[in-house]
Amino acid sequence: MTARPTDDLFVRYMKAFEDSTTHLRGCAACQTGEPCEVGAPIHERFARLQDAYNNRPKQR
Repeated sequence: MTARPTDDLFVRYMKAFEDSTTHLRGCAACQTGEPCEVGAPIHERFARLQDAYNNRPKQR
């Protein structure tokens, strides 16, 4: 049995999601919708990777 190839974009997307939610959980500013200086790039990276993952051609 062979392992499936790793979907690097998906792995990076899920890591960015984890980073974003972890930061959000502990940051009052980000919880109110005003991303802090630290949180803004974390949330932006997640949004970029989510868009890239959702907009890529479907694999068959």
